[in-house]
Amino acid sequence: MANLSFLNSVALQYQNNEIMEVKTAQQVLQLVISKAWEDLSFRKELIENPVTAIENLTGAKITLPEGKELIIADQSDNSKIFVNIPSEPDLENMELSEGQLEAIAGGQNVMGSIVDALFPKLHDFIKL
Repeated sequence: MANLSFLNSVALQYQNNEIMEVKTAQQVLQLVISKAWEDLSFRKELIENPVTAIENLTGAKITLPEGKELIIADQSDNSKIFVNIPSEPDLENMELSEGQLEAIAGGQNVMGSIVDALFPKLHDFIKL
């Protein structure tokens, strides 16, 4: 059922082959995925030049941190299971927030928030 609501949401932004205005980073990503599913030439362009493909399709600006590159991998083959191996974090030079330090001192697990800080998501770099 989640897939249907996702597709209905995308349909609101992409109707009659015309791009509707997108207002959130999530909508940008939904539109990009929807377009890549249905348009093989867009999918190829997205893989070869992802920033330009996303910006041209949506009008959103992708601003990556200095020295970073956006890589799009086609994981649409249902007969395969894909796993991304992230870069090893530099835990020695990592700074924890006050909240994380307090949680650790209190015996709580903060690994989820640390992973989120180390491996930002693409929607963090989309500017509308």
